[in-house]
Amino acid sequence: MPRQNRVQPDGQILAHPTRGAFMGNRGILHDASAHQHGQLTHRRWRHKAWVCCVLSFKNRQRQLMARNRYTELFFYDEAVALAAGHRPCAECRRADHKAFLAAADHSGSAPDFDEQLHTARAIPRVYGQNRPLAETASLPDATFILTDTGPALLLDDMALPFTPQGYATPIKRPQGTHPVLTPAPTRIALHNGFRPTLRLPAQLA
Repeated sequence: MPRQNRVQPDGQILAHPTRGAFMGNRGILHDASAHQHGQLTHRRWRHKAWVCCVLSFKNRQRQLMARNRYTELFFYDEAVALAAGHRPCAECRRADHKAFLAAADHSGSAPDFDEQLHTARAIPRVYGQNRPLAETASLPDATFILTDTGPALLLDDMALPFTPQGYATPIKRPQGTHPVLTPAPTRIALHNGFRPTLRLPAQLA
């Protein structure tokens, strides 16, 4: 049975068999029995340094949801990770981490940026995701918005509806005001040229 560790752009964490292209960390979100039942507690973070990591680094091996170890979270692609509030890891993705902070116009420390990002992405005490409204015309490519049918990735003149299995058939980019899932500090980085790794449908790749 799949474990509850697939993070969606709208902040949900599902049990789903689709493999992720990146891994993430928000601290220990499972309890001592999770290695057997694969479910999380009610918590959705334990610290503010939400990172997005590569799946393989220096031949390190991990047991999923091991006792007293951080919960391994997985993302379909990097745009999903960014929408959910993560940023590139400073250890396994050092170059991407530096490029991301520079594109976000941040010259301070990573913890300072994490504090800003957390304020933008999270609703305190309810473990919810902040979803401000914005005109889609003002949003950069690789931003996720929330439509009547669910999350969608903006790309050129298109929007790609997202499902746990991946991106569906592209539609015309919506007009008007929509809830935005990708946090504001991350959107600055996207505006300034940071390009996340996308797993696009074959016709767009």
